[in-house]
Formats: sequence, structure tokens, C-alpha cells
Amino acid sequence: MTQRDPTLTGTSDGALAQRPEPDHTRARLVLWLLGAYILIVGLVTLSPSPIDGGLESSIDKVLAVLHRHGVPEWFGYNALESTANIAMFVPLAFLVSLLMPFRLWWLAFIIGPALSVAIELTQHSLLSARFATFADVVANSTGAVIGTLLAQGLRTVIRTRDERIVTLALWEERARRAGEIS
Repeated sequence: MTQRDPTLTGTSDGALAQRPEPDHTRARLVLWLLGAYILIVGLVTLSPSPIDGGLESSIDKVLAVLHRHGVPEWFGYNALESTANIAMFVPLAFLVSLLMPFRLWWLAFIIGPALSVAIELTQHSLLSARFATFADVVANSTGAVIGTLLAQGLRTVIRTRDERIVTLALWEERARRAGEIS
């Protein structure tokens, strides 16, 4: 039995066509962005003191401006912090999800919360000026779910577009060949 070249694929007319080499440019870009973003998240979450330390009066002023412009009064410091935690994990999970193989995308639902728990445990055990809370894990996990769903939505749109492009190209090639034969 002869071994087939894995780069060769069958075409509808029985001929073999050369499969193009995959382009890893997008994956490299996403990996680079993910590395940079993990560094930022690490600096924000694992610095010895909270990032908002000493900024209470500035945060209060920003909240006062927001309240004057229609943001409800219940949206105070805790809601702002929770929103920031959600927002911090959206791009993180988005990038992780883009790097996952399409069939394993659901692992991003586990990786995001697991990373959040690891951060909170590190804060609790090693950083005395930091406060580890279950609310932070919930907020970070919410951001991870949002980021994962956004990435999968984007991947689905791109996959659908690519399938349409390939279908159109195959149709045009068949039409061209039929015109040559006639």
C-alpha cells in the first residue's frame, strides 16, 4: 500500500490538488498580544499594593461626574471595581479562546475562572496589602465568559465567510473547466 502525501487533497474530478501551507501569522500575533496582556494583568493583579491605592479621591471625583451625567447613584466604587474586573478578563479570554483549536474552544470557559482563582489565592497567601474575594472571581469569570463568547462569535463569522469564499472559488473553477470542455 502506498503512502499518500498529506498535503494532497482530492478534487471533485478525481485529480489531486496541492493544499496550501497554513499561514500562522494570525496565531503568532494573537500569541504575542496574549503574552503582553498577561503581563499587564499580572502587574495589575499581583503588584504588592492595590492599583487604586491613593486614588480614592480621584475615583470619587470621577464617580461624582458620572452620577451628574446620568449614571445611577448605586453605581459606586464597588460596582466600578467589579466592572473593571469584568473588563480586564474579556480581552484575556478572547485571546486565549482564539488560540484554542476550534473543537476545544470550550476550554476557555475553564481557563479564565482557573486563572482568576489562581490570582486570588496568590493575593491571599502572598500579598498582605491585597484582598482576595469571591466577588472578584465571579467578576473575572463573567469577563472570561463574555470574551470567550465574543471570540467564538468572531471565529464562526470568519469560518462561514471562508466556507463561502471556498465554495464560490470551487464553483468558478468548475464553471471555467466546463467552458473549456464545451
